[in-house]
Amino acid sequence: MTLQATLREADLVRPLPKGYVQCRACAHYCALPPEGVGKCGVRRHLGGRLYLVTYGKAAAVHLDPVEKKPLYHFHPGEGILSVGTVGCNLFCAFCQNWRISQLRGFRVDAEGHLDRPIGEDWPPERIVAQAEALGVRLLAYTYNEPAVWIEYVRDTAQLAKERGMQNVLVTSGFETREAWSYIRPYLDAANVDLKGFSERFYREICGARLKPVLETLEHLVAQGVWVEVTTLLLEGYNTQEEEVRAMARFLRGLSPEIPWHLSAAHPDYRMLDLEPTRHATLVRAYEIAKEEGLRFVYLGNVLDEARSSTFCPGCGALLIRRRGYRVEPRWETPGLCPGCGRRIPGVWTW
Repeated sequence: MTLQATLREADLVRPLPKGYVQCRACAHYCALPPEGVGKCGVRRHLGGRLYLVTYGKAAAVHLDPVEKKPLYHFHPGEGILSVGTVGCNLFCAFCQNWRISQLRGFRVDAEGHLDRPIGEDWPPERIVAQAEALGVRLLAYTYNEPAVWIEYVRDTAQLAKERGMQNVLVTSGFETREAWSYIRPYLDAANVDLKGFSERFYREICGARLKPVLETLEHLVAQGVWVEVTTLLLEGYNTQEEEVRAMARFLRGLSPEIPWHLSAAHPDYRMLDLEPTRHATLVRAYEIAKEEGLRFVYLGNVLDEARSSTFCPGCGALLIRRRGYRVEPRWETPGLCPGCGRRIPGVWTW
């Protein structure tokens, strides 16, 4: 790790009176005075301009199965090169990547000198070259919220697209409409966290708001982006039947074919007293989602083959068997049920 940052001037910004600038990357719409710092900790007002100070600085780079994002209807069985930086615009008390996402307080001056390491040098060209060297055709911008490093994401995604790759955002959904328009030409899929279904939960547990997330989901579906949704079920916080049912109804209203991943949580970060999610809680949420008409519901972070595999909603045929991250397709033609000929929604082929 090095102590020199590459400052990238922000594209999503507008000037405000009295020398302030407004960041337009996420729904906090931070108004920054001179030398001010956004809530994310990485978008900073230096010398009269707004900069992303983590450009080209990856805090995590890993080769994962695409199912780990999780994406179950997007090139199953493929590897995906996953990249993340420090900083986040949410403050989730249960965050499982908090060591990088919640890193704040470091100093950087107008020349990019840092007072501590924040990542290794991974410019877009190196990331794409690494994917090519690994024989990987998918890239994920994940581990922390991609909105806060959206210029770095876009530059990398554009280069990846030019090389015949596809791009995935794993996101809280707290972006602005401007951010989605900015990244859309290079975006192939998104997994959006729907963390709960009350403004109180988002405000008190995540330091954010629910409404922008719902608007993001509506927008992405309308734009034709392949979307899957993940909800980390926290015992006693977002597991009440009425809340799970409300989430399911909202998603059903967008499309009954949106895959919904219901994942188990464990104690972490500021919720070390959290009870690990009970399997029975996950199963009940699964049943509620099915009752509400969602066709593709999956349990995550648990071993439950029956509720992690993909079945045809028409004839019930087993289409993709999953054991952990092991994937066994049962069809001859990807996306086509061999039992009844029904087309299964997803992105199956190149």
